[in-house]
Amino acid sequence: MPAVITNDWDAQGYACNARFVSDLGIAVVDLLAPQPGETILDLGCGDGALTANMAALGVQVTAIDSSESMVAAAAKLGLNVQLADMHQFDLGSSFDAVFTNAVLHWTRDIDAVVACVAKHLSPGGRFVGEFGGFGNVAAIVTAVRASLALEGAPPTKFSWYYPTPEEFSTVLENAGFQVVSARLIPRPTPLPAGMAGWLTTFARPFAGHLAAEAQKRVLARAEELLAASLCDRSGAWTADYVRLRFHAVLS
Repeated sequence: MPAVITNDWDAQGYACNARFVSDLGIAVVDLLAPQPGETILDLGCGDGALTANMAALGVQVTAIDSSESMVAAAAKLGLNVQLADMHQFDLGSSFDAVFTNAVLHWTRDIDAVVACVAKHLSPGGRFVGEFGGFGNVAAIVTAVRASLALEGAPPTKFSWYYPTPEEFSTVLENAGFQVVSARLIPRPTPLPAGMAGWLTTFARPFAGHLAAEAQKRVLARAEELLAASLCDRSGAWTADYVRLRFHAVLS
């Protein structure tokens, strides 16, 4: 049964239940193609796994994250990391590139985030990243919503930002970016910690407002509803991920 979800990211729990997020982000680092000596901002660095990967390439990386637990974990790796909100940060410097992985779908205001990014880029600077795109975890969202209804809990507003490439491209262009590429990538993703681990880590937008016992019932029922479509006969779980990968340049 899924554990009770918390109100803040826990670096240790995230590493146990969601290490695949940074592992699969290596392809986005490849798209960024960081060069030795470049200055790069990692927007929403988490525990710093990908930040450390870039630093090892000879890049001067600065990282920010809004979770104290994640910032502490990244700092233990010897990284230059600061606690900051991606919607309103001011580091007082500009960078050759801004990198982000699995972060932008948590935004409350994508226009504010992209405006902050643009403010921190040198002319011609790159903004490269990946996050949940249109249709991401649609089956999981549907199951959690159905479970909430069966619990008699009031419906919650869908709070993740999962745009189409066209929608996100418009946001980038309005902020002064030229879009080099923006595309959806269907990516069925194995869950080493199972659906229980995924729900415990990521279902906060739906069940975080409920009492502990109600949370457990809702998440356990959602897991049961999903078993027929996302769990194979060996008991292995796969999430129905769809990612939006993009590359833009500040005009």
